[in-house]
Amino acid sequence: MVLPLEDREVSQELERALIRRGIRVMTKACFQPTAVRTTDHDVCLMVGPEGKPQEQIRAERLLVAKGRAGNVEDIGLETTEVEVDRGVVKVDHQMRTAEPHVYAIGDVCGGLQLAHVAARERFVAVVNIAGANPPEVIDYDHQPRATFTRPQVASIGLTEQQCEERGIAATKGNFPFVADTKAVIVGETEGFAEVIADAKTDEILGIHFIGPSVTDVIAEGAVAMTLEATASEVAASTHPHPTLVEALGEAAMAVDGRQINA
Repeated sequence: MVLPLEDREVSQELERALIRRGIRVMTKACFQPTAVRTTDHDVCLMVGPEGKPQEQIRAERLLVAKGRAGNVEDIGLETTEVEVDRGVVKVDHQMRTAEPHVYAIGDVCGGLQLAHVAARERFVAVVNIAGANPPEVIDYDHQPRATFTRPQVASIGLTEQQCEERGIAATKGNFPFVADTKAVIVGETEGFAEVIADAKTDEILGIHFIGPSVTDVIAEGAVAMTLEATASEVAASTHPHPTLVEALGEAAMAVDGRQINA
């Protein structure tokens, strides 16, 4: 999948959107960096699924985005009790390391390596250093994620697959942006909104978007999950019209089959 950490349906929809734009998608593929050849006009490389024959690809540019790594070398951690595992500093949910007076935040902690998550980790660490009672903790299931593709992807909470893995019975509601008036107005109707709720309590477990400006819209989802809102409560909230965030309200209604405009 193109976004393996996101909900499967979101990842599949993004791949379809890329293909519609004439982009060829090859997942689980690899290439030999030493075999890359460049000229004044293009770059050439051999690429293909691992273990299968490779083919030649030519392009104007080659972008390699391999992720982030924290700077944990040669900063004196070896003289402390701080535990480092494969380049990641181990912390608890209060951002404390194994060294009582040392806290860590950001990319060095691994996990969700996002600027806004690091900002939240910073807050948790600082108030705990100041002696917060009870101590502040971070819940990574309640941290929003944003991917600035086209269409955009944004999510918070558990995916449907994670609910299955954790043995949580869940229901979901889905609402397409093609039925959202504002999406039609701005001419960007790809994608959908999805709400996943606990089948017993109706508490929202995850919210997933793919579509126009959803990296802004996910903010309402973050508030809802922080307040432990149910799908029914979000559905009962009046969403202004015409707006993109109406899709969230409709998806929440769809959890128990009460959507209006789909």
